[in-house]
Amino acid sequence: MFKIAPLNNQFDHLIHNKINNKTKPLGALGQLELIALQLVKILSQTIKSDVEFTAFKAEICTPTLVVFAGDHGIAAQGVSIAPSEVTAQMVANFVAGGAAINIFCQQLGWQLEVVDCGILEKSPASKVHDCRLGNITAPLNLHMAMSTAQVKQGFSNAKSLVLQLKQQGCNTLAMGEMGIGNTTSAAAIMAAILNLPVTQCVGRGTGVSDELIARKINVVEQALQLHKAHLADPIALLAAVGGFEIVHITGAMLAAAEQGMAVIVDGFICSAAAMVAIKINPIVKEYLIFAHCSNEQGHQQMLSKLEVKPLLQLDLRLGEGTGAALSLPLLQAALGFYNHMASFADAGVEQVV
Repeated sequence: MFKIAPLNNQFDHLIHNKINNKTKPLGALGQLELIALQLVKILSQTIKSDVEFTAFKAEICTPTLVVFAGDHGIAAQGVSIAPSEVTAQMVANFVAGGAAINIFCQQLGWQLEVVDCGILEKSPASKVHDCRLGNITAPLNLHMAMSTAQVKQGFSNAKSLVLQLKQQGCNTLAMGEMGIGNTTSAAAIMAAILNLPVTQCVGRGTGVSDELIARKINVVEQALQLHKAHLADPIALLAAVGGFEIVHITGAMLAAAEQGMAVIVDGFICSAAAMVAIKINPIVKEYLIFAHCSNEQGHQQMLSKLEVKPLLQLDLRLGEGTGAALSLPLLQAALGFYNHMASFADAGVEQVV
């Protein structure tokens, strides 16, 4: 369904030489140098010759952050401090411009899109993309959360949306989520893929009590036992324990990589989707930039297992794509020094090592 080209290594020597000849000691810009390398490789995929590459200027164009919203049947079993109705209320808040993600996008230069993947109350706002797979998933500890047909439809929806954004000039895509109960779903995905005890995967989400933590652990253990025959296949895994928004995020990551776009990964929920995407097509990982490590238990371990280093550590646990949004100045700084910082020869500075 998704044909993703491995990143071209043809120009690695030119990129390294350009970075290493800037007026700084080798490696002095740390992680920004690695981000510059990855971004330039992603954004130069269509370049064919050394001459063309030398003239190429990598730039982030129309950066877009998409918040995918979906409701979870498991929320009715008391695994969150908020009822499912809050999902639709927050979607209305996104439309009205009042959420944290609205403020960060306005401040930092992201285009913001909101997608209804399947929430209890359909949004009447024309600004919200209608990609509904239903109005809520089934409780994942009692039934399959959805059908495999719904998963595939979600992938198709995501692919169409990514193509639309690509046509509008976007080459850098971030994703956020909204869905009461979705940390439970993400914890089940994490436990299944990493084969870890559920106690290491379930966290406090938006800030639940010890009693609710115990309930979440029990729910996830029930789900994994119920669906043990479906956990090895990533499509079946999403159908068994996923969420409508997680399905769309997974599909959007794969579709964006297929289109040669940089993909900025937010927190715990989006990282769970990234793990599923990598299971479906491991090449997608080359296009993923992990924005931050959230304060959700398990996220650090998830990132460690993926062998990735996030850009930020701010103890965030809000979701919505807020951590991904905050990473944009660092991405721009990485390309800024790469494109505009003087070389030793340009500046007449004696080269240091």
